[in-house]
Amino acid sequence: MTFTNSVELLAFHNVAYTIYAFMIISIIAWFGYNLTQKEKVKSVVRIPFYTYIAFLVAGGVGHHIFTYNTIPWVSEDITRHEIKPDATYNFEITKHKWKLPQKKIIVQCGQKIMFNVKSNDLIYGFGLFRQDGTMVMQMQVNPGSRNDLLWTFMHNGVFDLTSTEYSGPRQYSEDGKIDLMKVKKLVEVVGCKENGGKK
Repeated sequence: MTFTNSVELLAFHNVAYTIYAFMIISIIAWFGYNLTQKEKVKSVVRIPFYTYIAFLVAGGVGHHIFTYNTIPWVSEDITRHEIKPDATYNFEITKHKWKLPQKKIIVQCGQKIMFNVKSNDLIYGFGLFRQDGTMVMQMQVNPGSRNDLLWTFMHNGVFDLTSTEYSGPRQYSEDGKIDLMKVKKLVEVVGCKENGGKK
C-alpha cells in the first residue's frame, strides 16, 4: 500500500486510530473494572494485562513505521538535499499580504516543486488546500529563517493558498468570516491520470 495524497492517508489513519483507540479504551475499562472489585487481581491475571500493553506499544510503533515506508513525501524530505527541483517559486509575506511569484502557477504532474517563503515580520503559515477545504500540505513560516518545502504533485487539482498559522486579527475580515490571506486557485496541477482529493 502506497499513499499518494493526504486524503488517502487520512482515510487510512481514521480506521487505524479508531481501532487503536478502542483497544486502549478497553484496557482502561478493564483496569477500572478491577479497581471496583473487593478482591485484588491475582498474579496470573497480570500476565495478559502486560502482554496486552506490550501489544499496544508494538502496534502503535509498528503503525508509524509502516506509514513512514508508504508515504512518499517523508522519504523525499529526508533525501531532499540530493533532489534538484524542477521549479522553484519564491513568496514573501509582509503585514498579512502575499507577494506572489506570479498570478497563476501551473505544475505538470510528477514535477518536484520547491516553495521558498520569506516572512518580513510575523510567524505565518504556507498551506495549499483543495477546493473541498482539505489540506494538501503546509509549513510554518518564521521571520528571519529559511522556510522552504519540496513537494511532488501526483494528482490533478486546483489549490488555494492561505496562511495556516494564526498571525493576528488582521488576517481576517472584521466579522472574522473572510480569510484575507487566502489566494483562490493559485496552483493548478495538470497532466496526471487521476484527480486528487474528494469528489
